[in-house]
Amino acid sequence: MAAKMNPDLKKERDGASFDPEKIVNFLYGGPDRVRRRREVVSLALDDPDFQHEDLNFMSREQQYETQLKKSILVVQKQKELGLVSPEDMGNYNYNGVFKGMSGPFGLHTSMFLPTLRGQATAEQKAKWLKMAENYAIIGTYAQTEMGHGTFLRGLETTSTYDPQTQEFVLNTPTPTGTKWWPGCLGKTSNYCVLMAQLYIHGKSYGPHPFMVQIRSLQDHKPLPGVTVGDIGPKFGYAGNDNGFLRFDNVRIPRDNMLMKYSRVEPDGTYVKPPSSKLAYGTMVQVRSFIVSEASDSLAKAVTIAVRYSCVRRQSEMKPGHPEPQVLDYVTQQYKLFPYLAAAYAFMLAARSMIFVYFRSMEKIGRGDITVLPELHALSSGLKSLSSWVMNAGIEECRMACGGHGYSHASGIPSIYMEHTPAATYEGENTVLMLQTARYLMKSYNQSLQGEKLAGSVAYLSGVQPVPVAGRTRNVLDLNVLIQAFQHRAARLVHEAALQLKKERQTGKDQPDAWNAASVDLVKAAKAHSQYFVVKNFADRLTDPALDSAARAVLTRLCQLYALHDIVNSSGDFLEDGYLTGSDIRQARRHINALMAKLRPDAVALVDAFDFPDGILNSILGRYDGNVYQHLLEWAKASPLNKTDVHESYYKYLKPFLEANRAKL
Repeated sequence: MAAKMNPDLKKERDGASFDPEKIVNFLYGGPDRVRRRREVVSLALDDPDFQHEDLNFMSREQQYETQLKKSILVVQKQKELGLVSPEDMGNYNYNGVFKGMSGPFGLHTSMFLPTLRGQATAEQKAKWLKMAENYAIIGTYAQTEMGHGTFLRGLETTSTYDPQTQEFVLNTPTPTGTKWWPGCLGKTSNYCVLMAQLYIHGKSYGPHPFMVQIRSLQDHKPLPGVTVGDIGPKFGYAGNDNGFLRFDNVRIPRDNMLMKYSRVEPDGTYVKPPSSKLAYGTMVQVRSFIVSEASDSLAKAVTIAVRYSCVRRQSEMKPGHPEPQVLDYVTQQYKLFPYLAAAYAFMLAARSMIFVYFRSMEKIGRGDITVLPELHALSSGLKSLSSWVMNAGIEECRMACGGHGYSHASGIPSIYMEHTPAATYEGENTVLMLQTARYLMKSYNQSLQGEKLAGSVAYLSGVQPVPVAGRTRNVLDLNVLIQAFQHRAARLVHEAALQLKKERQTGKDQPDAWNAASVDLVKAAKAHSQYFVVKNFADRLTDPALDSAARAVLTRLCQLYALHDIVNSSGDFLEDGYLTGSDIRQARRHINALMAKLRPDAVALVDAFDFPDGILNSILGRYDGNVYQHLLEWAKASPLNKTDVHESYYKYLKPFLEANRAKL
């Protein structure tokens, strides 16, 4: 029998102005895809083979063993169930079984397989890809080192070609050259795609990918010359064996270098790729999916905090009256609603980014590599912006849940621990923003030469940012908001370019000038990325899948998202007089009015993210709102409560107390 719903949550849902199912269909691609998504997720959530003790009550070793067992079951059951599409497998595996967490096969599917598919020749695919796809071998992607991460040219692991034997000799020359952090490396993988500096006849040709066996296929022990292990406990990812890896004169055949784009001939002749950026494809794909991961993680935290804020009643707003729901406090709305809006904004940005990625890869497959620089810049900027906002938003949601938010029962600490590394993995955010800035500077200079720009930088074509002061604006108008964000981005790109030029004029060389102007460059890249997110949100509101009620509530979220950033970054808009103090004051008033309008729809809006309890994994965020009885049951299940008296009492506390009493 279904549990009775908390009356406050029932009232919230009954009072919504729109049908959440309309937005669910809008977010996830229509009724058929939503139906399929729910069906596949339920296959995982309802399978007793995936039921186990709460991971929070397990040791790290138990968590790893549990997640490894589940990973193997996933592979077997996906075949049995006929789940072959990437969408089905993602919903079953990542969402349903692992609930948005990373398992011991995570890097095998997210990096190892895509790299083989994207950078191996047809002959190399025939040799390794079928084995990898059928899990006859398990691989990881070994790029990051103890001393270098985002800066690939600084990698120290070497691969030196020996033309006499037609082999590459792998070495780790320094402690800082130790591969460090790759997931699935510590105990799981027996192969890796290794990024190492290629040396031929004493000359360096930069980092290249190599297919390397690191463990025996018979007993799983490290091969001669290979030192590999787990890096130890981390902030999160307890079930994942992030590892370290070192090589001491390990020899691999010449054809173990992935040679789709560049190759080494038997005599040592190096054949360079048509573009040095072609190898970025896998990383761009991963960064595109991180935007989706960030939006989903923020959406989960907001869902928990909003639902709990409607269940929780606190203090007396008016003496003698019942305690109000916490979400009725405007300060609570101001904490949560901007992040609710941000979750929607980045969810829509992620869908657009992934669409751009696949469209671009089709062009690249036809030989058109001109799309790569913009694709790299856009994915870098959005990955950085979304993960920064996600990190801040999850922590705000935790604090908005009061003391209970600190408990693992809330689900929020796990979300934070699992996803906060997105700000540093697959490219540290500030470094990535500077890569976006490099593309912006190049595009801006092209526009000064009269070139017409397209895509995400089209707004820079011929733009010389000129303030338009003294104009009265309706800052609720989405076109006005888009123009404001476009103006800010164009102005900050322009000013960053001027600052860079000034630094050069003082006598600095280009690298020193770039470093001196880097704060302005990052600011410009953030503004560019934010403009994309706002414009994309507004553009998506024209989708015919939305009815008038759903479009109205999403329009309010879009307005809130934009206005909140304008108020928080008001200096950017006031600095050149584009907006006035009156505009900012108007924006503040509109934010309060928008929050009041969104308040009755808050629960329905988080329901529209469509996270079942099994995925949300939160006592505080339960769909039925029955928080307190389940919170007590969860606490009773703690291993510390298996006995009324813990064994440490007899070992330590009892003799301590008895000795003290004897002295009295």
